[in-house]
Formats: sequence, structure tokens, C-alpha cells
Amino acid sequence: MAAYSDTVIDHFENPRNAGEMDTPDGEATVRNPVCGDRMQVMLRIDGERIAKMQWLTRGCPPAIATSSWTSEHVEGWTLAEAEALTREAIAEGIGGLPKDKVHCSVLAADALRRAIADYRTRTG
Repeated sequence: MAAYSDTVIDHFENPRNAGEMDTPDGEATVRNPVCGDRMQVMLRIDGERIAKMQWLTRGCPPAIATSSWTSEHVEGWTLAEAEALTREAIAEGIGGLPKDKVHCSVLAADALRRAIADYRTRTG
């Protein structure tokens, strides 16, 4: 098993904002076809800010940790700030990822951007 940071372990063992959101303003699901990880992000938007992000993730500890960490950090951010969040910033925020787990931060960043795009499509 790869060595994970204390932050990854904490977010895996004590995930924040996990669970389904009733009638989200924007949502997206992304998958990694190689490993099978699946991440669904649901957003509540207030004005141009993320009021709440919830998620459902099926995957390895880093996939769950990146979902949890991202959900905590984007709360209160503008949509533009959230869209600019990179996979590198997510990986750095959780204390780094082994090379074979970097895809987890990619999933989190992609799911967040796609959920924002879904919100924008819904609201015109």
C-alpha cells in the first residue's frame, strides 16, 4: 500500500460533505475507466459562489480524500475561483499523492468543473 499523507488519511477516515444533495444546482459524474473510480459532485450555488459541495465517490482512499478536501475548500469560492482549481493544487492540498494515484486529483478537478458547467447550462 502506498504511503499517504496524514491529510489523505484524515479525509478518508473522516470524510467531509459526503452524501447526496437534494435538487443540486449543478452536478456531474466522472469516471476513471482504468481503475474504476467514480466521483459525483453536486453543488448548491448562491449568486456566483459555491454555497455547498457534496459528493459521492466510489474508489480508493485518495479518491475519497480528494473529494472531501475539495468540498471543504471550495465552499464560499466564486465559480471562477473554483474553475481555476487545478489537480496540482488539490494534490498539494492533501499532502501529495503517489504517482499512480494522481488521477484522483484529476477526477476531483474535472468533476468540479463539469458540475459548474452543468449549473451554467441549467441557468442559461
